[in-house]
Amino acid sequence: MNDAEPLLAWYATLTPETVARVGKFYAADAQFRDPFNDVRGVAAIEAIFRHMFEHTEQPRFFIDERIAQGGQVFVTWQFLFRLRGVPYQIDGGSHLRFNAEGLVVMHRDYWDAAEELLQKLPLVGPPIRWLRARFRVPMPGAGRRHLTDD
Repeated sequence: MNDAEPLLAWYATLTPETVARVGKFYAADAQFRDPFNDVRGVAAIEAIFRHMFEHTEQPRFFIDERIAQGGQVFVTWQFLFRLRGVPYQIDGGSHLRFNAEGLVVMHRDYWDAAEELLQKLPLVGPPIRWLRARFRVPMPGAGRRHLTDD
């Protein structure tokens, strides 16, 4: 069993000053994986969060829901930040596995980098949006409306 609440509270209040506490929540050989990184060890995980603060403005996490079973938790979240003053929001989820001491040994983030981030960027966005449109399945009787249209 685990109590993920202290870890989730840390994420919700993460600042450049509190990044160094990563070792309080992650095992020494913990793995962290997201669409851009696959690292092992507390120092590497800490470096990812430091990089986040260096390259984004006002980054913050909002924890939505959590499902716990045994030594693992799945959490849905929103990550809000700014790049050059432009606001972004990424919706995703994290699968966390804990060891017997209650430390995270595996952290895997799931989110669609193309949809949530890349297609919103000026240079790479148009070709990604074009590709997504090419592979969409048209909905019968809906004109040009597709499954992913809002």
